[in-house]
Amino acid sequence: MATEFDAIVVGSGISGGWAAKELTEKGLKTLLIERGRNVEAGDYPTEGKASWELPNHGRTSHEELERDYPIQRQTGINEKHKHFFIKDPENPYSQEEDKPFAWIRGHQLGGKSLTWGKVSLRLSDLDFEANKKDGHGTDWPIRYKDISPWYDHAEIFAGISGSKEGLPHLPDGIFQPPMEMSCVERLAKERLEKFFPDRRLIISRTANLTEPTEEQLELGRSKCQFRNECMRGCSFGAYFSSQSATLPAAQRTGNLTIITDTVAHSVIYDEDTKKAAGVRVIDANSKQAREYTAKVIFLCASTLGSTHIMLNSISQAFPNGIANGSGVLGHYLMDHVFHGGAKGKIHIEENRYYSGRRPNGVYIPRFQNLTTEHPDFIRGYAYEGWSSRESWGRLTQGTGHGAEFKEKLQSPGEWQFEIMGFGEMLPRFENHVRLDHNKKDQWGMPLLHVSCSHSDNEKAMQKNMMDEATKMLKTSGFHDVEGYARERPPGLCIHEMGTARMGRDPKTSVLNGFNQAHEVSNLFVTDGSAMASSACQNPSLTYMALTARAVDYAVTQIKEGTL
Repeated sequence: MATEFDAIVVGSGISGGWAAKELTEKGLKTLLIERGRNVEAGDYPTEGKASWELPNHGRTSHEELERDYPIQRQTGINEKHKHFFIKDPENPYSQEEDKPFAWIRGHQLGGKSLTWGKVSLRLSDLDFEANKKDGHGTDWPIRYKDISPWYDHAEIFAGISGSKEGLPHLPDGIFQPPMEMSCVERLAKERLEKFFPDRRLIISRTANLTEPTEEQLELGRSKCQFRNECMRGCSFGAYFSSQSATLPAAQRTGNLTIITDTVAHSVIYDEDTKKAAGVRVIDANSKQAREYTAKVIFLCASTLGSTHIMLNSISQAFPNGIANGSGVLGHYLMDHVFHGGAKGKIHIEENRYYSGRRPNGVYIPRFQNLTTEHPDFIRGYAYEGWSSRESWGRLTQGTGHGAEFKEKLQSPGEWQFEIMGFGEMLPRFENHVRLDHNKKDQWGMPLLHVSCSHSDNEKAMQKNMMDEATKMLKTSGFHDVEGYARERPPGLCIHEMGTARMGRDPKTSVLNGFNQAHEVSNLFVTDGSAMASSACQNPSLTYMALTARAVDYAVTQIKEGTL
């Protein structure tokens, strides 16, 4: 196998898949390095299986969860999809006892693109300008106009279904037809928007195909089947993943080489050229080391994964990690604060149920701190919501017998509706990761140490999520409304961002406005680590757009001889 390439991409998840697609389509011979096992499109062992066809009816034993998945289990994993999550004892990291952090990972080709929630939202200038306006974090080096064409590019290829709403703080995109709301969601929308004119309840914007394009069909993708089993993998290619979309597109160019079970150790820095020369790797199984070289390197190994590699990339020029002259590499770690909201029930006169299992919910865009300042917190949050009707299972916990009880088993119960907030976490220097040189993993690399906690701002925001959700549901006619604000560790939202942030000043940031390292011109980082703030929107669509934009810039620079 060759060891010299035009480009190297580390990581095969959402960002890595996009980097591989864009680089290969622009003619670069590209090596894609994945630390986990190979997963072919369609290699989804639990797809379509009923619960009785799975071990323990799909439930993983408490003993196995506690032994193998003490951290991953917090996401609710089970026999349906546990094979797409790492085993924690085999992949340790260190943390402070009073600051728990849940690092959720999927080490396989496709990474977490196989298990992500698919909510696909644009950021706006409300988000890109926030750091500069309130002084928290460094100013983003880009604005909405810079990334808007690349959002278009990402949405057209990935396939995002949704509705156009004309909200400046949640820009519309290029959407496939939206999915249909349930009757209770439509009722909630009508009443909520009547009683709260500053708020909107919309169908979620999701990376599930509802009207596939010709290109998507050519890649073997097809329309969503409404099974809501996306986390098991989808052989229909109906939701966006590396396996369904970007990797097939890259492979058809003939320019892609993929190696799996290969752990990226560090980026090789050439002291003479002052550029990255390649990547050192370790075979995950044999533990043998080798090196690959390239003209340009894209780190897309996830927020903490890419930063771990950079911190471990030590040279005379960068004793504290490659491109870390600023000293901020590893700092300003963020994750959304969530688990604040409310749920309730409602009776609808017209007896209705639903068919299929829609793979998305509804969304209430941000409404706090748009035009007036809230006294308790800055920035904002949005809600994701979902509805369902109680089934026969509601009666299994109580006692009952006879004809009346049997009749109840045959009839559905009341409609339930829940909204849960997802809020912005401020970028703070003290929330950081660093190398733990006292502990090493099975490949001889220092463990990553995580120190992260929510601030008073996030805690106040979460309480407001609960209060406003409770008020909205009660005012809209729901009964048995229960509000909640559950304490959850950072990381568990699985929207980790920051640690190699973009910025205008090389003294206070790692990357410039094109995701290019200030101090190493041929090194690009395009996953969540590049984010200068978290906003409150799900971030994956932004990773796609930033990656495509960075590749376009890098290839232009290569052609002009700058790289």
